[in-house]
Amino acid sequence: MNRAKLFVPATLFGVLVIVLYLGFTLRDPTLLPSALLDKPFPGFDLPVLAGAPGERATRDRLLGETRLVNVWATWCPTCLAEHGELMRIRAETGLSIVGISYKDDSRKARQWLAHYGDPYDFNVVDLDGDLGVDLGVYGAPETFLVDAEGIIRFKHVGDVNPGVWRDEFEPRIAALKGKDEVAENRL
Repeated sequence: MNRAKLFVPATLFGVLVIVLYLGFTLRDPTLLPSALLDKPFPGFDLPVLAGAPGERATRDRLLGETRLVNVWATWCPTCLAEHGELMRIRAETGLSIVGISYKDDSRKARQWLAHYGDPYDFNVVDLDGDLGVDLGVYGAPETFLVDAEGIIRFKHVGDVNPGVWRDEFEPRIAALKGKDEVAENRL
C-alpha cells in the first residue's frame, strides 16, 4: 500500500506536465483573437506626436483610405526589428501607416523617428495606454488593418516582417482595394 501512495503524486505530476506542455504548444501565441474585427476602430482624441503644439487627432482622421495602424514604442526591441519593414512597405506601396506611440516617452519617440526614419502619416501619443486598452492591445508591436470606413479588418500581434506582410496583409489589402473599386464604380 505504501508503494501505491508514492505513485499517485508522481502520476499526477506527470499528467500535469503533459497538460501544460500541450497547452503551451498547441497554439501560435501571435494568433490572439480580437473582439474588434469587423467593428469600428475605437474613438479617440489624443495628442499628435510630432504635430503643432496642441495638435490632436481623432478617429475621423483614419477615415477615407485603407491604412495600417501600428502600435509601437521605443522600449520595444521587436518594434525596432519591424521598423525597417514598415519603412519598406511605405516606400514601395505608398500605403498609409498611422502610429500609436504606446506608453512611451514622447521625446524619445521623436528621436527614434528622426534616427530610424518615419514611415507614419502621423502618430498619436497613447501615454496612459487607454487607446491600447480599447483596442485590446496585449503589447507592442501590434498592427491593425483598417479600411476606408474605419472598420478593423485584421489584427496582427508581433512584428510585421516580409513573410507576415506577404501572407497576411497583402491579400487582405488587395481584397479591400477590390471592394473599394467596385463601390467607386457604383457611384
